[in-house]
Amino acid sequence: MACPALWSGSLVVLADFDMELGALRSVATVSVPLSVLRLLEVALTCVSFSLVASVGNSSSSYWAWCMFSWCFCCFLTLLILVLEFARLSACLPISWDDFTIAFAMLAALMLLAASIIYPSVVFSCPGCARQVAASVTSCLAFLAYCVEVGVTRAQPGQVSGFLSTVPGLLKVLEAFVACIIFISLEPARVSAFPGLQWCVAVYALAFIFSLLIIILTVGRLLGVCPCPLEQVLVAFNVLAVLMYATAVIVWPVYAFRNNPRPSNCRHCPWDGLVVVSFMTCVNLLAYIVDTVYSVRLVFFITPS
Repeated sequence: MACPALWSGSLVVLADFDMELGALRSVATVSVPLSVLRLLEVALTCVSFSLVASVGNSSSSYWAWCMFSWCFCCFLTLLILVLEFARLSACLPISWDDFTIAFAMLAALMLLAASIIYPSVVFSCPGCARQVAASVTSCLAFLAYCVEVGVTRAQPGQVSGFLSTVPGLLKVLEAFVACIIFISLEPARVSAFPGLQWCVAVYALAFIFSLLIIILTVGRLLGVCPCPLEQVLVAFNVLAVLMYATAVIVWPVYAFRNNPRPSNCRHCPWDGLVVVSFMTCVNLLAYIVDTVYSVRLVFFITPS
């Protein structure tokens, strides 16, 4: 009489074991390529940082930005690896998928900027082997993070959180572009003209809101918002487009009025004014795309 019960119990145990084994295999299928990519990212960013540090420091804010980018990406990627290998990521009170893909997107943008800024602004010595090698490894790290974003989004069921969607990635892009604007500002010029101060206020307000959305998403706190997130995003994006549209016009008018490029200018503060003008246009386009996408989701796509 005990044999059928024993047999059925064994079948239940085997079924549970098969389910657990299948889950582990599915997790391994997703995590192993990402772990290899992250190990490569850690190595490349560490090499870039080490090579530049061995050359010596510089007082340029662009040099500081590049060094911060490599250190930040290396440290945070290593932290992600440690937490995942120790299986501690599930214990954190955050949306891990949102956090990792937002960081990968941000790291790709930071390294793209560092790969352009360092060889073109910080040094211009084609024969400097260590600087050239650092630029190459930085470019390779940028590609690695791009592949990570692509691999994560290509996995079935991985595009689940807000930051994994197009509007979420655009929020990361908008916050990053604002950071490039901030490091390129010339305080003496900005303090002399109220028009430029208005532009800085536009950059700061838009940056704070984008950063707030990212933090609330990663911290799983979007439910705290008393209004529907989609309507809030549409309203903010429309306001950001209007504010950035004024900044696109106002910034060049006051930044370059009676301020021609100095004849001896080689990566001087005047170039920073050009960077701000260009990045303002980039962020305006990003907010326009974000607005169109958000309006389409809210008003033209009904949930099934």
